Amino acid sequence: MTPTRAWRFAREQLRRLRAVPQGLSLRWKIAVVLAGGCALVAVTIGALMHQARVSQLVATARESATMQLARVRQVYELTGQVDRSDIDAAVDDLRLPAELRQSALAGRRSTFVDLDGPDPAVWAARPIGDQVLSVRRPLLAERSDLREFDRELIAWGALVVALAALGGAGLASRLSRELRTAAAIARRISRGELDARIGQSAAPAARNEVAELACAVDTMAASLQRRLEAERRFTADVAHELRTPLTGLHTAAELLPPSRPTELVRDRVAALRTLTEDLLEVARLDARAERPDLEVRPLAPLVEGILQRCGFAGALTGGDAVGAGAVSGGAGALVRTDPRRLERIVANLVANARRHGAEPVEVTVSGTAVTVRDHGVGFPERLLRDGPSRFVTGAMSRGQGTGLGLTIALGQAEVIGARVALCNAADGGALATVTLPGA
Repeated sequence: MTPTRAWRFAREQLRRLRAVPQGLSLRWKIAVVLAGGCALVAVTIGALMHQARVSQLVATARESATMQLARVRQVYELTGQVDRSDIDAAVDDLRLPAELRQSALAGRRSTFVDLDGPDPAVWAARPIGDQVLSVRRPLLAERSDLREFDRELIAWGALVVALAALGGAGLASRLSRELRTAAAIARRISRGELDARIGQSAAPAARNEVAELACAVDTMAASLQRRLEAERRFTADVAHELRTPLTGLHTAAELLPPSRPTELVRDRVAALRTLTEDLLEVARLDARAERPDLEVRPLAPLVEGILQRCGFAGALTGGDAVGAGAVSGGAGALVRTDPRRLERIVANLVANARRHGAEPVEVTVSGTAVTVRDHGVGFPERLLRDGPSRFVTGAMSRGQGTGLGLTIALGQAEVIGARVALCNAADGGALATVTLPGA
């Protein structure tokens, strides 16, 4: 492997190691950090204790060997011989380490300890004339004790690290559970459940970061709920107050003599009445005050009746006078739905397709799903990404309107337990699919 390839391989492995913690949960990250810290402390303390033990053992062995060398020297000076009854002593021993021999010939009394070799021992040597007197004391038992001591250090260190990891995981479990609870509550609030709370709005005696987060989320939800409820009440009150003068205005417009200005006045009054009724309906949907009246009905005949009532009856025979269109599908499955609310959904989708799309408008019944499609420019990307916004109609090319049609359709679908999916067809045009619960 070339140096360049080796460097690339090492960098890739390092990148993978860095990416491993990102896939862990917070609980296991905390456990790993605590275990790593305890492991570092355990290794440091173990190394210090090992070094202290070795130093103590070496010092004791050197002192013992030096004392034995002194006794052997005394006997040698008196008798001229080396007493080997209880120790391995000799003159000019061939096994004597070279550096120790050189030190003794230089006139110094020295010791040498070897714990790592196959035959551990401590040597002590001193000069006797032009010769070297040495003693050797084996350290097999001491090295065995040292290894047993190291094994105990490793075992206890591993136990401490394991207990630290378990303790860290246990301590982090509560933190992780509280954070997951806060995330779940935030998701519920984003889905419209404004009364969802974590339950820690009251400041705890010993405040911590998680409690502060929970308090902030609850405070935010309460503030958002108050604002939305105030906006909802304002919308409902305005729409309700507009109904009375609009009713009188409508009556007065009907009494005007037939003329082009009269037609314009009646058309604008009708548009205002429709907008007022839509605002009231949106306010009821926002307040979740709507209750469905569910029935089991065959879907295809139900959709055909809806199309006839909303002025799309010509599509059933292919001769719609106001725009080409078609309805297709078999008898359709049995569905559990509220016919009045389903009519509101389908009528709004058809009206939206006619107003903002291009002909032909196709309505298809397939199983428990109703699909409404036009052949215009399709839904704007913003609408597909964020959902419909009130009083926003998207691109100018899709026409003018209040932007409440899709909002009401999605709200009524939620009331009856249906799902509305908005997308753009592959060959162009907007595609809205209403999936109803089966009977």
